[in-house]
Amino acid sequence: MSQELVRVTQTPEGLLFTVHVQPRASRSEICGPKDGELRVRLTSPPVDDAANKQCVELIAKSLGIAKSKVSIKSGAKSRHKVVRVEGVEQDDLDPLFKINKEHP
Repeated sequence: MSQELVRVTQTPEGLLFTVHVQPRASRSEICGPKDGELRVRLTSPPVDDAANKQCVELIAKSLGIAKSKVSIKSGAKSRHKVVRVEGVEQDDLDPLFKINKEHP
């Protein structure tokens, strides 16, 4: 069960956590935690920063905060990204991590 937890690091700039992005999915959605990362499916292709922009928008919308408060700290060219969220407490991230889709 511990592999399902996403590790969140608090820094002076905000909260950091790892996201695994699947571009070119059939729909955009946050799938929840898996293997220590937040799984995110995006319809955008990984071209011209489109997937990164959509990732930021989806996380911001899910948290109900401005897009400017969410940024990709590292991994802009990778499926594994470190995302920074500013101006929120760790408990505010619960809606992202509590999403639990049942997959066969």
